[in-house]
Amino acid sequence: MSMIEKLPSNGNAYSTIRAETSSDGNSHWMFMHHDAPNGSRPCFRPELLDEMWDFTASITQPVSERQPGRLRHFVLASEATAFNLGGDLQLFSRLIRERDRGHLLDYARRCIDGVHTLHTGLGGDVRSIALVQGDALGGGMEMALACHTIVAEEGVGMGLPEVLFGLFPGMGAYSFLSRRISPQLAERMILEGRIYSSQEMHALGVVDVLVPRGDGVAAVQQIIQREQRVPHACLAMNAARRLAQTVPHQELLDITTVWVDTALALDDKSLRMMDRLVRAQMRRADKEAA
Repeated sequence: MSMIEKLPSNGNAYSTIRAETSSDGNSHWMFMHHDAPNGSRPCFRPELLDEMWDFTASITQPVSERQPGRLRHFVLASEATAFNLGGDLQLFSRLIRERDRGHLLDYARRCIDGVHTLHTGLGGDVRSIALVQGDALGGGMEMALACHTIVAEEGVGMGLPEVLFGLFPGMGAYSFLSRRISPQLAERMILEGRIYSSQEMHALGVVDVLVPRGDGVAAVQQIIQREQRVPHACLAMNAARRLAQTVPHQELLDITTVWVDTALALDDKSLRMMDRLVRAQMRRADKEAA
């Protein structure tokens, strides 16, 4: 039995995620794509986003209720073979063809609210960790970048391929990458659309901790145990990061508005490419379900 399976469930009533909380209440684990065996695509479908942010809201504590010196951790992981393949391209394609700017912007804002929550540590008393054990592409990469720490297993693909269909990653990639690497390199990575290995991302300084296949859970547990021994220092680091390197919510919102307007300008060739990628995701989901 894994260390994660020993964590008591929170009475999981979700269909797309599995949520777990440690017995002391100091660590919360959220596994995306709990419905992956049913052949669902491992991407940010609206129902997944709803359940993800419902759970994070349920564990976010008001400042008035926090215990001084208490540090908590939030771990974002996946039950699919992929960490996350990004935005819901099927939804994007439909909304763009329908010229439905309102719903496209609503979706983008929903994503922005979530990545900003992870980036700010659920209000400041939480250290967020992305556990990447499968491919993290597009929005999946952005979600990992929003976390304080990225732990990745070897042999995983990570990248921002949106340029393949004429778009750019508009839910925080440039802002978060520019806090980890130079803005020039971040821009090049976005415009090239290349998929990097987790080993390459570690060498570039994007991935914080690189471990062999199968060692990701243990590595995250070690990080949690180490940081829980110095809670005041970690809480202070959260505050320092917020002062020195925070990505303002308004910045994310302004950029994602550019993303929406760019999406609505895509031509039919770009939309057909998007449709082909959706079919590839579906084949991958069916194969995993089988």
